[in-house]
Amino acid sequence: MDAGYAVGQLPLSLQGWSAQRRFVLVRERLRESRASVGRKLIEVPGYTFRIFVTSRQDAPEEIWRDYNRRAGMENRIAELKHDLYAGHFCLKQSHATEAAFRAMLLLFNLLAEFQRPAGLAGYREPATIRTQVLTCGAIPGRSARRLVLHVGQSWGGLTTRKPPLDSIFQWQFPTSPKLTSPLRC
Repeated sequence: MDAGYAVGQLPLSLQGWSAQRRFVLVRERLRESRASVGRKLIEVPGYTFRIFVTSRQDAPEEIWRDYNRRAGMENRIAELKHDLYAGHFCLKQSHATEAAFRAMLLLFNLLAEFQRPAGLAGYREPATIRTQVLTCGAIPGRSARRLVLHVGQSWGGLTTRKPPLDSIFQWQFPTSPKLTSPLRC
């Protein structure tokens, strides 16, 4: 394809398969300026390899590009299952299960959007947001007839949680100009 990448393909039917599949192989030259992703498949100095098994008939470059675009999806599904427990519920009616799952997707999207106004650098998983920002031991109390919240010092206490929360409260939520213009009668 270019100086850094080469692709090839191999039709193969492994034992127990009912049909032949295409093995699309991608060879990437290792570079100091850019780290290669993925796990090492075979040991060849200066190169890393990726293999995609498919029944699609597209060109090998297109197969590789399409699978690369979807590569992060498996991580998001794992976050839904493990961080938000989306894989551990099933209700009696399918509509109820779908509604619960959509509520979890909404929560996932809200947590992802929460990171921008909180000023968190880079993407954080839901479990990381929970432990670094939202989870903090606290007890209600009184101080000079005022209700206060005494925040624990473990995990950084208020000093680590206050800046993201202040950023959120100062965030100007973008709205469409159509919604902010005055109504005419």
